[in-house]
Amino acid sequence: MADPKKLEQASAAQALRLAAMGMEAECSLMLDDEPTRPEALFGSPRDFIRGELMHRQGTSYHLPTGGAVYFDTGVIEVATPVVEIERGCAARAGRSLWEALQFIRGELDAWDARNGRRTRLVGFSAHYNVSFELPPGEPANGRTIEQLARLLTYILPAPVMLLATNRRSTGVGVRPRKDRIEITSDFTPSPELMIATATLIVGIVRQVMTWPSYGLDELARHGIPVIGGFRPMPHTSRKGWLARFTCYPDNPFTCDIDRQMWPTERHGELSLRAIAARAVRPFWRPIGRISDPATFRLIGAVLRRRSPSLLELDDRPAAYEDVGKLCVWDGLAPPAQLARSRYERVVMRAVSGRHLRLDGRRLRPVGMSGWSGIVFEREDRRREVIAIDDLLAHLDDWERQ
Repeated sequence: MADPKKLEQASAAQALRLAAMGMEAECSLMLDDEPTRPEALFGSPRDFIRGELMHRQGTSYHLPTGGAVYFDTGVIEVATPVVEIERGCAARAGRSLWEALQFIRGELDAWDARNGRRTRLVGFSAHYNVSFELPPGEPANGRTIEQLARLLTYILPAPVMLLATNRRSTGVGVRPRKDRIEITSDFTPSPELMIATATLIVGIVRQVMTWPSYGLDELARHGIPVIGGFRPMPHTSRKGWLARFTCYPDNPFTCDIDRQMWPTERHGELSLRAIAARAVRPFWRPIGRISDPATFRLIGAVLRRRSPSLLELDDRPAAYEDVGKLCVWDGLAPPAQLARSRYERVVMRAVSGRHLRLDGRRLRPVGMSGWSGIVFEREDRRREVIAIDDLLAHLDDWERQ
């Protein structure tokens, strides 16, 4: 007899049909003010999270918020579901990420109360993912995702530094990941600044993707300043590039960001803020097209010195040390009022475990296949994977059911 749990890859494609983005955050764990590995303390997120959780893979589980939580080499990592790229997409992803962080913090609070201990989440890193594809109908002409990653390492660091990093930060990285570009930076203890960073990254990455070449000569053609002597290094984890502080003639994370101290190849001496502003200038409209109004104003305010950057503070803010308490998601902020994305709604419906009636069949969601497919169990106990894209047409009915 055939295994009833054998998956039938019915319609789940490996890639999403819509351009999409997502965010991840890594937090270190402190137990009674001592660093501890979550794997050693809990073994699995199931050991401190109450209630039913949909299993993803290994020790990874989906949360009721639609995101996922897992342990990764000594940190607790939270990932958002995929969000299709459209106006407000980064705000939707940011809300999903911070809702997941608040959920994890709440479950840790309950564990603390049961065990008479005290845990803290310390912000460690953030990853911003953007799907990659060449413009439809255009030949590659030598354009590869690896070349794109290298080119972005000359464009993104300065503006990302202003929006997302602090004086103890060490670098901004760009990693090619098969069908997506991943930007790595420090965790930012401000939901608004994290959403602003994601918005800027998505707008720039998606626009550079359309350039006819990914060669470094495009920097001069678009008027993007390059600090003299800057040479990115190989990324310290996985393939890719890293704009580490040692790649510059001085440390950009500890400098005065408004002092004209950086010699550039074509624009004379500029401040770090001016370099960031000039780097963003060619992408202002693409950023605006996918930004919510409040976030768009915040990006402009930081670049124009009307709103502070964390790099202007004397040290890293204390909010890093207690994520979910000293830095929290404000559900009243304007971006929080945006409706959820369609992809996000499909994932949340699946995670809820609610049955779907489809073509006269009653299907029960039991898992996910990556981020692109939902695993359903049929009434005959066989399993079927349906692509998220194919479920969009049934989303309204599923939610009504």
